[in-house]
Amino acid sequence: MFQSKIQSRPVRAARPAAARPAVLRAALERAPWSTSTRRDSLFLAAGLPLGLPCLVALCVPSKSLLPGLLLLVALFDLMTTAQRSRVRGLRGLEIPGRLPPDAGWLSRLRAGLTWRQAVHHLVTAPIQTCCAALVLALWGSAIVLLGFFGWVWLLPMDNPLRSGHGWTIDGAVITGGGLLLLFLTPWLTALLAALDLWTVRALLGPNRAEVLERRVEHLAQSRVDVVDAADAERRRIERDLHDGAQQRLVSLAMNLGLARRTLKNVPPEAMEVIVAAHEEAQAAIKELHDLVRGLHPAVLEDRGLDAALSGIAARSPVPVHLAVDLPGRIAPTVEAVAYFTVSEALANAAKHAKASRVDLALRRVDDRLLITVTDDGIGGADATRGTGLTGLRKRAASVDGSLAITSPRGGPTTITMELPCEL
Repeated sequence: MFQSKIQSRPVRAARPAAARPAVLRAALERAPWSTSTRRDSLFLAAGLPLGLPCLVALCVPSKSLLPGLLLLVALFDLMTTAQRSRVRGLRGLEIPGRLPPDAGWLSRLRAGLTWRQAVHHLVTAPIQTCCAALVLALWGSAIVLLGFFGWVWLLPMDNPLRSGHGWTIDGAVITGGGLLLLFLTPWLTALLAALDLWTVRALLGPNRAEVLERRVEHLAQSRVDVVDAADAERRRIERDLHDGAQQRLVSLAMNLGLARRTLKNVPPEAMEVIVAAHEEAQAAIKELHDLVRGLHPAVLEDRGLDAALSGIAARSPVPVHLAVDLPGRIAPTVEAVAYFTVSEALANAAKHAKASRVDLALRRVDDRLLITVTDDGIGGADATRGTGLTGLRKRAASVDGSLAITSPRGGPTTITMELPCEL
């Protein structure tokens, strides 16, 4: 028991010792000569002239108050820009505006007429100006009081402060007050600078709804970029396979076919190997051709969605009745999504629906592309059973589209998809 008491003493004594460096660091950070104190003082001083117009307008006689306020309202956007520049230049923080840089003056005037900006410029800015003036006055008073014994010699000889050759109790008290004020002012400066920065960011920056709206726009643009990049990558792979590997396989198949026809004096075993290699090369060419056409068909890029879907309908094992009403081309990425979605829907109808007929209709309504795929199969299609319908939804959603499925037991199955014509 006695040993445990002895061991507990260093633990109790170590707590204040560990806290001393943190207190010392905080005191050094708020020292009058520190960088943070100079930065906070400069930040407050830079905001002093920005609140003077509102402060002056609020102090004028009542007859001139209304014209002054109207002038201030017209200058809200300019003063907001100045406040944001102050924060960006002295704090390194970017406060985004509510409008793009190329917006017109009328749009900027309307953007400035918000209650948050009115509160800042008419209430907060004048208060911040008074606080900045107070801080500057405290700094000046601290310097003047601290240097009392330096400038007291400039006073006349009969001044009471020069009695006793200037070394008086009053002078010592004044100097001590200046020293105390010199070390307390940085803490007040830091507090007022933090409040100033918080109010500027809260009142002159975008609100939560605007931040979310910009986030949604950014995510939508990012999604479009990702989809375009994926489509461009498919085109590149298709081009490389068509111009590279496919051409080499065709050359190999031609050489094997030539050897198969011209070599007559080879052993039967060698001829069997040549024939098997020739047939394998032809099968590889067919598979590669189907793969290339599945990546990104050239007809889709050259002749558009109508011709590409006509090719799918002609190759489908189930008869397809195609009706296309598209007055012009749509976005290439949307064309690719529509092509692959229709191709997968027809494949599902042939594999799972046991259909004898498929009706495929495409038409444009305003800026939306409507696709309807209807088969006379057995129905009962369910996206949760892994029949490929989940992939159709994901393809449609990749370009901000939608997909609806109606498939009762016994059929028919109708897939309706809506895609934007432009991204």
